[in-house]
Amino acid sequence: MSERTPVLIVGAGLSGLSTAVFLGLHGTPSLVVERHAGTSTHPKARGQQHHAMEALRLAGLESAMLDASPKSQGFLLRIAQSANGPVFREILHDTFQSLDHLTPAGAADASQASAERILAERARELGAEIRFSTRLESFEQDENGVRAVLADATGTREVHADYLVAADGHRSPIRERLRIGTHGRGALGHSIHWQVRADLSAVVGDRQVMYYLQNPELSGGNGVLVSTDHPDQFVVGVGYDPAHEEPADFTEERSLAQIRLAAGVPELDVEILATDSTVTTMQVADRFSDGRVHLVGDAAHTMPPHGGMGGNTAVMDGFYLAWKLAAVLRGEAGPGLLDSHDAERRPVGELIAENQYRNAIVRNRPDLAREGDAPPIEDPAVLLFGYRHNGAVVREPGDEGELLEDATRPTGRPGSRAPHVRLSTPDGEVSAIDLFGRGFVLLTGSDAWVDAAEEVAAGLGVRLEPRLIGGEVTGDWTGPYGVDADGAVLVRPDRFIAWRSRGSGTAADLEKALRTVLDR
Repeated sequence: MSERTPVLIVGAGLSGLSTAVFLGLHGTPSLVVERHAGTSTHPKARGQQHHAMEALRLAGLESAMLDASPKSQGFLLRIAQSANGPVFREILHDTFQSLDHLTPAGAADASQASAERILAERARELGAEIRFSTRLESFEQDENGVRAVLADATGTREVHADYLVAADGHRSPIRERLRIGTHGRGALGHSIHWQVRADLSAVVGDRQVMYYLQNPELSGGNGVLVSTDHPDQFVVGVGYDPAHEEPADFTEERSLAQIRLAAGVPELDVEILATDSTVTTMQVADRFSDGRVHLVGDAAHTMPPHGGMGGNTAVMDGFYLAWKLAAVLRGEAGPGLLDSHDAERRPVGELIAENQYRNAIVRNRPDLAREGDAPPIEDPAVLLFGYRHNGAVVREPGDEGELLEDATRPTGRPGSRAPHVRLSTPDGEVSAIDLFGRGFVLLTGSDAWVDAAEEVAAGLGVRLEPRLIGGEVTGDWTGPYGVDADGAVLVRPDRFIAWRSRGSGTAADLEKALRTVLDR
């Protein structure tokens, strides 16, 4: 039996499901296969930071993520000896940092289990088919597409796809099959985790908490204690040395003792609901693309959990890849557009993975410190909105392709995120950010550029919408975007600036720029 799909996605975690959602948003169906019986049921990564929420709100999921966030009286992120103190450093207290000056989106605190469930439902609504208990047996690719063999309880079947997205986790059999190596800090340590039921209300109150623990009495000298979706359930983890012990050495008595040390409550009544062990690694794939195969999420990069950017980066991988796949499949772009997936996402993956490694050193893994290690970037404005994509853009003279810039002082350079500016419309105030996301947008204050955009869109058959700022829609946008009143800024579907003309120009200028970006 053989079947056909434009995009085959292997893995139904955050990255795979996000890719399916955003492909569907651009009108491209996909087939998602997952070897497990369903989405995650374990309290893994949690939290949707502002840049991810911008993408999720485009997909109509902002409210769902907020509704799935635990209803508490705040959030605590601390470095401490135990949840009961003493506290060595408070990183975040009560509320997520406001970034209203940079984005119209807030932050959410949905768990990975909730987020995956929400993403799967939305992916199906947008045309994706998701098959659980289905594994990828083998695949081959050539200039015409990918031939994959899938296996489930009924047997095997062959699927022909134009493209394959590897969202198959940190071990990634697809990455291994392609002989793509990895680089980075490697394995950083082993840990054992318990999901527990306990009443810690006297210690944490009605708040979500994440404690990075530094305590020589804990196994490995370090640990974590984290809230879950349930106020009486927590995840507690400690390190261990695999050269001298293994998870089986943690008897029930020893486990309970470690959990009580982490909580700082010697007589705590604890029920252990589940036990798991993990290896923390920091590695990045040497390349994110190989022919018609593209890596996202943990298949592309793994990192310590310190900083909460792993799951968010996985979601954004899907967001940034999906519009490119859709544009190529629609015939709007040449296949060279997909080369920018590696060029744009690998530097960002390396940046975030390295930063989480540095966070780990500061928070509870000082043993990882090496001479010359720089301190972590702690400004969320930089990590969420300051990175640049320097691939599918028309770089300007003098631009050396720096990876980071100050998001609070936007330049409007191609490769940077389109700045958030407030615009007044007959229906009320909106953010410029909410104008982008479905296709290319030409932001301008000139009627001549509007005419040029309509001419180019018709001539190239590309989704390009002019947005005139002036008349009914007004706002001070030219400064942040670095253009004159009669200039124009071409914004990609992922809200990154592709090209700009600081002043007047012609349809030929716009067409040349768009052809360059789309590899036409």
